[in-house]
Amino acid sequence: MFMILALANFTCRVDSQLAKNIFLLGGQSNMFGLGGVVKNSWDGVIPPECKPNPAILKLDAKLQWVEAKEPLHNDIDTNVTSGIGPGMPYANAILKNDSRLGVLGLVPCAVSGSKITNWQNGTFLYNQLVRRAKAAVRGGGVIRAMLWYQGESDTVRKTDADAYRGRMQKFVTDLRNDLGISKLLIIQVALASGGKHYTGIVREAQLKLGLPNIITVDAQWLPLQKDNLHLTTPSQVRLGGMLAAAFLRTLEIN
Repeated sequence: MFMILALANFTCRVDSQLAKNIFLLGGQSNMFGLGGVVKNSWDGVIPPECKPNPAILKLDAKLQWVEAKEPLHNDIDTNVTSGIGPGMPYANAILKNDSRLGVLGLVPCAVSGSKITNWQNGTFLYNQLVRRAKAAVRGGGVIRAMLWYQGESDTVRKTDADAYRGRMQKFVTDLRNDLGISKLLIIQVALASGGKHYTGIVREAQLKLGLPNIITVDAQWLPLQKDNLHLTTPSQVRLGGMLAAAFLRTLEIN
């Protein structure tokens, strides 16, 4: 079920004296993070790769920079119990491998159960993503990339699966236009699951999106929880490392 984002008034001041390299986190439950969550209860286990670091900040629901810690999305979609996602292991892996970026700022925006239609231009989630992104850079930071993991909800109906490629293309194009970042790097995750008949159609759309400056990390072989839908905590840690490696390769190229 599509959940409403619990966000604060956007007139709040952003305390952003530190975060200079900013990463948006968008999508649905596997970006939101359900690692360690069973029957709406999180086990509280935080792997070393997900530990807090003073050099990793998060833009919270009040639009203030705070030290990031798990569960990263706990104040964003408050209708769902959050656990471990890929955001913290991603940031820790970047700092471990390249400290030149300095303080990192994570902007959690993912919402469990959301379809790609829920992220189209003019929708609630799209507007909140744009607003949070713009708030994040008010202190002089730069958005380096958006991490995107979404699509499971679009595997249920063939009409949604067939339309996924066009809808995703429009979402990316509109977001780049509205943020004024024509070459915004998108690091998307190709589905590991879906549990429905049309997962293959959505995966093919993701792997052949046909837009520039999009990197796809394939999560297909990462172990899932018993629900056969959500990544386990170790899988989220591994995915975070894969996403970080993809981003770091762009620094080598540039």
